[in-house]
Amino acid sequence: MNFLPKGFIDIITEDGTLQYFEQYSDIKIDDVIEGIKWRNDSITLYGKTFPQPRLTAWYGDPGVKYSYSNIHMQALPWTPVLLKLKTQLENDLNVRFNSVLVNYYRDGNDHMSYHSDDEKELGPNPTIASLSFGETRSFQLKHKFDLEKKTVIIPITDGSLVVMKDELQHFWQHKISKTKKIIGPRVNLTFRMIY
Repeated sequence: MNFLPKGFIDIITEDGTLQYFEQYSDIKIDDVIEGIKWRNDSITLYGKTFPQPRLTAWYGDPGVKYSYSNIHMQALPWTPVLLKLKTQLENDLNVRFNSVLVNYYRDGNDHMSYHSDDEKELGPNPTIASLSFGETRSFQLKHKFDLEKKTVIIPITDGSLVVMKDELQHFWQHKISKTKKIIGPRVNLTFRMIY
């Protein structure tokens, strides 16, 4: 059983679990991105290759590797801020993480299409802790099989935490949509365990 801090809300409890904590961290976005070594990779989806519509970075324990959509990453050493957040999450969620994928959404054009974090190296039912800093963006989830289920939309705010676990990645897909609003940057940290 996980003992969560006060303020967690269960958003999805069927076909997996998604929990939301609106104000988990008060660290500032500039402190989070300080020293991050950004990548601007090309991504391959459905047989087509194009520039990834955001910047990314991969940090973690020595030797941890991660691959998705024809992108291969070797973990860089933890920054002090990322290590502090990892330790706090591990203590609060009673889960171990050995890596974090950092996504930098520069403006409203940067986005992430519908996908599931279901790569083999994440294990069968991964727990992924997703921390966000900066501008509010719309986080959307849709069920893969049950078209009767409504799309879940959560405004992800500065300092908020989303925890995805249990069978969620088998049954749900999630995305960050483009927006036409003039907005500033958002950084998302998705802590995970690679096996």
